[in-house]
Amino acid sequence: MKLKQHGKNISAEVSHISIHGIWVLVGEKEYCLPFTDYPWFKSAIVSDIHEVKVVHETHLYWPALDIDLELDSLEHPERYPLRAR
Repeated sequence: MKLKQHGKNISAEVSHISIHGIWVLVGEKEYCLPFTDYPWFKSAIVSDIHEVKVVHETHLYWPALDIDLELDSLEHPERYPLRAR
């Protein structure tokens, strides 16, 4: 999907999946989402994980999993102290 930011289109895609988590490439920046912090992805099927969309220029959304993550929470996790259990 494309993300429009400051006049640019930035793509978002899942670049890697391992036993530890997933890596999402947004524009030129890659984010690691470990299963310990994002357990919703651990039991998901690969095709559902790869189906990521950019919503409202500030969120990543996985429709089949109904997961919505704000880009700011990936950029600044210290601002979002609540974690999944």
